[in-house]
Amino acid sequence: MIRHWPARVAAAAVTLLSLTACSVGTPSGGPSTSTVATVPELAPDQKVSITFESYNLSTAGPWTDTFNELLDNFRKQHPNITVTAQKPGGASANGVNNSMSSLQSEVAAGNPPTVAQEIFGDLDFMVDKLHAHALDDLVGRDAVQANFGGAHPFADTAKPLGDWHGKTYGVPFVFSTPVLYYNASIFRAAGLDPAKPPATWDQVKTAAQAIKSQTGKDGVYIDCLTKVSGDWCYQALVASNGGSVLSGDGSKLTFADAPAVESVAMARDLVGSGVMPQLTQTQAFPQFAAGNIGMFLESSSLQGTFAKGAADGHWDLAAATMPRFGAKPTAPTNSGAALFVTASDPAQQRAGWELIKYLTSDEAYSIIARKIGYLPLRTALVDDPNGSLAPWVAQNPLVRPNLDQLKRLHPWLAFPGDNYVQIRNGMLEAVEKSVFQNADPAATLTAAQQQAQALMPAK
Repeated sequence: MIRHWPARVAAAAVTLLSLTACSVGTPSGGPSTSTVATVPELAPDQKVSITFESYNLSTAGPWTDTFNELLDNFRKQHPNITVTAQKPGGASANGVNNSMSSLQSEVAAGNPPTVAQEIFGDLDFMVDKLHAHALDDLVGRDAVQANFGGAHPFADTAKPLGDWHGKTYGVPFVFSTPVLYYNASIFRAAGLDPAKPPATWDQVKTAAQAIKSQTGKDGVYIDCLTKVSGDWCYQALVASNGGSVLSGDGSKLTFADAPAVESVAMARDLVGSGVMPQLTQTQAFPQFAAGNIGMFLESSSLQGTFAKGAADGHWDLAAATMPRFGAKPTAPTNSGAALFVTASDPAQQRAGWELIKYLTSDEAYSIIARKIGYLPLRTALVDDPNGSLAPWVAQNPLVRPNLDQLKRLHPWLAFPGDNYVQIRNGMLEAVEKSVFQNADPAATLTAAQQQAQALMPAK
């Protein structure tokens, strides 16, 4: 889908969301049938002060501005609730890298935020180690499910992403799927039809070769292949080739199996043939925004940066769904985060639930989609002719590939246990070495998997 961006497009100076491993699903058992007393409702005049910690607040520009707008709206609607927003503490400028360590420190000190925005990859750790509260217990399962409903319900594929052990611990908040952004102006200069973007990775290579030979520009960059990028997008590549990084029961690593090796070999071939540049993630973003790369597989969180680059450089930005491996259907994974209640005070817990309900409301998603580019998880806002986002989507077709992929979402799997970060990093270091340092994919991934398997929790 092609969108010509005029020069008046607002600046969206976006920094990387370097997302780490995500998680989903109920590993064992069904919903709990135990009866738990819910926290009491707030009295109309009951004053409560709460904190909201979000890694998005670490990034200047549309993320911080949008979140401040949302919190201001909430304060007006709930004058009895005082919300203090804070970014995670830590040395890294990229807040998502500090998010879990910051929360761990706050929990250890007995002063966790009321509501924490944490990535799906931390779900197992959040529940089993940091003891995040089951929302089903705090406010009742019926209330949690009612929040997913309403006039514009959550997408069915999104609702269970914050579930664990048969209960809902986190309400899915913001995420994307891998989108193939491409420079339609470069396509035309290379003799390619921008109305027919590549649908397979073989077609990506062919188009990238044409771009390189006809324009001198780099053909493609896949932002799924380094430790910095995290493994959410990499897992989509593996799953789309029929594989997984983890066995179904969560006990065995499988990221050295044939589908994963073949996925890495595909990317390695793009580098080896000269159509994918050997750039870091931070180098690649401005190169695509400047019009120097033909195609870029990326999260919609970077759409603002790419749109601004297109407007400033007077080139046409377009978007398509992620490419397939031959005839195999794609299995797009989700990036992003959920909202958790981590406070222990009942009044704060109830106020925190009110904040979560607002941040995942029709009004909030309409603002988030327009101003950041994240998926509106209440998809009926788009599909309903009377929905608040229907006119906007009609004028902004770049969101459509992401919405289409949400319908067939393949949840991003988390590695279990206390060593999940080391396991993920070891896998991605092997991927990066294979793709960009010409190491043998099968041997490199196998060696990394053998080391990582020793870090897995005993079953």
